[in-house]
Amino acid sequence: MDISIIIVNYNTKDLTKKCMESIFCSATNYQFEVILIDNASHDGSINLFRNFDFDIRLVENDRNLGFSKANNQGMRVARGRYILLLNSDTVVQPDTLDIMIQFMDDHPEVGASGCKVVLPDGTLDKACKRGFPTPSATFYYVSGLSRLFSHNPRINAYHCGDINEDQPSPIDCLVGAFMMVRREVIDEVGVLDEDFFMYGEDVDWCYRIQQAGWVNYYYPKTHIIHFKRASSQNKPYKITYEFHRAIYVLYNKHYKKQYPWWVNTLMYTGMGAKLAAALTLNTFSKITHKMKS
Repeated sequence: MDISIIIVNYNTKDLTKKCMESIFCSATNYQFEVILIDNASHDGSINLFRNFDFDIRLVENDRNLGFSKANNQGMRVARGRYILLLNSDTVVQPDTLDIMIQFMDDHPEVGASGCKVVLPDGTLDKACKRGFPTPSATFYYVSGLSRLFSHNPRINAYHCGDINEDQPSPIDCLVGAFMMVRREVIDEVGVLDEDFFMYGEDVDWCYRIQQAGWVNYYYPKTHIIHFKRASSQNKPYKITYEFHRAIYVLYNKHYKKQYPWWVNTLMYTGMGAKLAAALTLNTFSKITHKMKS
């Protein structure tokens, strides 16, 4: 088995179906398997995928375990020499698997790779090529300075502004929407950290992979389409909370010991203020929506 493609489904039946159909329509001679982990969906997903047109391995959870735990379930039964984490709201191109597997075969020093990720409007999903969220990179990003100096490698380190979106390049951080990882890497650094529920696990994994001496690589010779939902002011509280909790877990795990107390204090204060602002905005949006309806 060349590659095991792991998809986590949670109430995204139609998007997941479209994603898997794009995989099985791939023009590839490589052997692949699709492992679908369903996190207790209640939208009819199970009935659909139990009788799916193509051969898949379906794992049915009785509750929503989150992104990290579900992907780890898939990795533990995967047989491929490469593991591909693929979001359910993506569509691969016919050549995507061939190009990315061939690239990994030709570059044994690369531990994890990602292709170009494009939004439905044709623009780049900037999360597919990122630097690590160090305090300085985070400051420039949150302050808006990274947008003013978008091509400055220091100020726009968060989105690697000095790297053209069509330029293959080693990179700090890939995105979990499409992340191909070598089996030997997983054996060495381990699976996803399950302290992360649904955000931050890709950044943490990339950090550990790089720390172990492997290269993370952005390879935009092929692309996928990511039907990423635009930011909404009516996000569920749990999603908002988990996003900000992931920032805290990531900083605590990898950066706290590297910086003096005053930097840590500023970072933690900023995280708390951002969470409070997001929750307040959510509440206000819900009240406004109810008043209008």
